[in-house]
Order: sequence, then C-alpha cells, then structure tokens
Amino acid sequence: MAQALLIIDIQNDYFPGGAMELSDSLAAGGKAEELLGAFRARDLPIIHIQHLNTRPGATFFLPETPGAEIHPCVAPTEGEPIFTKHFPNSFRDTPLLPYLEENGITALVIAGMMTHMCVDTTVRAAFDLGLSCTLAHDACATRDLAFAEQRVAAEQVQTAYLAALGSLFAEVVTAGDIIARL
Repeated sequence: MAQALLIIDIQNDYFPGGAMELSDSLAAGGKAEELLGAFRARDLPIIHIQHLNTRPGATFFLPETPGAEIHPCVAPTEGEPIFTKHFPNSFRDTPLLPYLEENGITALVIAGMMTHMCVDTTVRAAFDLGLSCTLAHDACATRDLAFAEQRVAAEQVQTAYLAALGSLFAEVVTAGDIIARL
C-alpha cells in the first residue's frame, strides 16, 4: 500500500495576522512541518493542496494575495505537486484522484487546516473513494464557531470533529506517531 502526505490549505491567511486566523495555527503548522521533513527524508510522495477562494464576497484566500500563499513552514519544493481547489473537498474539480491512481497511492497521511471544513470534507471524501486515511490531529487547526447564538470554542470544535473522523473515516494519531511508523 503506497502512501503519500497530503497537506491541505496550510496557507498564510490562517496564521497570526491573516484574514482568517485559526486557533493554534503555529503549533499545527510546526507539526505539519515535522511530517513534511520526515516524508522528504524518506523520499515519500508529498502533495500540497492550495485553496483559492473565488466565490463572491470571499474575504480570505483571495487569488494573487499573500494570504493565499502556502505558509513557509510547509512550502513546496521542486517536484512536489500543488493542486488548486475552490471547494472544501480536495477531490472536487481537481486532478487529485487521477494523480493518486496513476501513482498507485492508496493511503493518505493528512495534515491541514481548517479541521471542521476542508480537512473533514477531504477525509470523508477519501474514505468514500476507498482510500485509507491517517490524520495527524496535532497537525490540524480550527477556530471558534457559533450556532444559535452559542459560541463553540475551537478546542471543542477540534475535539468533536476529530472524534467523528476517528470513529470511522480515519485513524487519528499524532504527527510523532506517524513519523515513528515511517
């Protein structure tokens, strides 16, 4: 079973000073950087996903802005594919699935941002496509949400989404656990 590291939307707008700052983005970015280094050191496949927001009224990940650029902690190197997406699902209207099929990749190690949106949607889609997923929970970040005038803290959002994903769709472990298995 060939595996690849899939890095989803670790872009400048999610970091301090960005247009959509997430809780603990620096820590999560650091863990994603560790995973990236481990995959590079072992010459394992790496895929970067970059979200460019083209919907009317969008306020972050705007094309051709510094906020939409991939964060330096996980900057791609030559030869590492970058797939651009416009929806939360990294497979929707992108060449990701054909790329995985052409390269015999059947398992994904996933790190990324936002856990409750693009990470969740991509993991569930990958599962539906028959791929095996391992999610590095400490290499993901989210933010506070609100529903019916109730604030839901980022820590609770993160815990709820990771619990749901880990119940069926992915193995949810630390970046360190993943690196130890490589």
